[in-house]
Amino acid sequence: MSPATESLVKKLVVLATAVGLGSALAFLLVACGTATATRARPRPAAWESLPKAPIAARGLAGLTSVWTGRKLVVTAVRPGPDGTFVGSKNVAATYDPRTRTWSRIAPLPKMDNYCRQDAAWTGREVLFWGCSQAALDPRAGSWRTLPKAPTGMGFLSWTGRELLSWGGGCCGDSSRDGSAYDPAANTWRTIAKTPLPPEQGALGAWTGHELTLVVSGYSPDGRPYPASFARAAAYDPKTDSWTRLAAPPAGALRYGGTAAWTGRELLVVAQHAALAYDPEANSWRSLARPPRSLTPREAFWTGRRLLVLGGGEAERLFAFDPKADRWTALPPVPVQGSQQTAAWTGTRLIVFGNAGGASFDPGD
Repeated sequence: MSPATESLVKKLVVLATAVGLGSALAFLLVACGTATATRARPRPAAWESLPKAPIAARGLAGLTSVWTGRKLVVTAVRPGPDGTFVGSKNVAATYDPRTRTWSRIAPLPKMDNYCRQDAAWTGREVLFWGCSQAALDPRAGSWRTLPKAPTGMGFLSWTGRELLSWGGGCCGDSSRDGSAYDPAANTWRTIAKTPLPPEQGALGAWTGHELTLVVSGYSPDGRPYPASFARAAAYDPKTDSWTRLAAPPAGALRYGGTAAWTGRELLVVAQHAALAYDPEANSWRSLARPPRSLTPREAFWTGRRLLVLGGGEAERLFAFDPKADRWTALPPVPVQGSQQTAAWTGTRLIVFGNAGGASFDPGD
């Protein structure tokens, strides 16, 4: 009972003595019913379509997005007349969810060809790295080209001071090299050698003081790496050193997946397994198996649940509750396309692709 209701009940007891118990009880029922009626209902999970973007959605490729704290920045490549890179153009735009408006901005400097592109927000600039390295100042709407990195692009993470990249590769090869970019000094450095084997698609997250990475343990041709290589490791940029971590269950991440940091654990979701890594205990635990219809592509921690966006022919969205160890199917993504990018704003998930965009409210 709330303090206000308790005070009302005490007054009605006095009223009952003066005017009769029946009248007071009737008044009490009305008052309590009114208090119950004004109680807020849980907010349901729901999608909302975005207004049309100034960059044509159909045919876009190389989609990349990042949340700046106020706006979503989206970059993409519009193929040439013949549908290839020849004659293609880079395009870019920002979306403000508060006003539900798009704004066209200057495009990312021209890349050599189609390739994987990723981005990170530093608090002042958006750093893009892929076939080209550039930084965007969202306020000025201008780009600057970054110096050439000493290693190729792999898993990307912002530490609060540096942009870290590790691993990567393409077309039958993979890397175990890493580098770090300092925007203040506008310089790159090569980071220490790692105990991990080469990996194209490492999974992991920045935990606040270390970059924790986990790999599949298989080479691009499908052969398992020797046990002398670590399957998980943490990099400390302050000491420029790696720490070998406990290995996840063998084969669990063979076909890739996605991961997110909860503030206490690293949650990893693969096509056939879900795991949690506890850095304090240096141990893994198995979680409830992901739904069969989920092909995990991106994961976002909401503060209470893990949102996992699937890929494949149909974009599916699921939520995982670590406390209940339970998966829940969420309303499907209303815009389906062969190319999509997603970002978490802190309250909503925004998905944009070559079929349009939508914003998801996970509800209460």
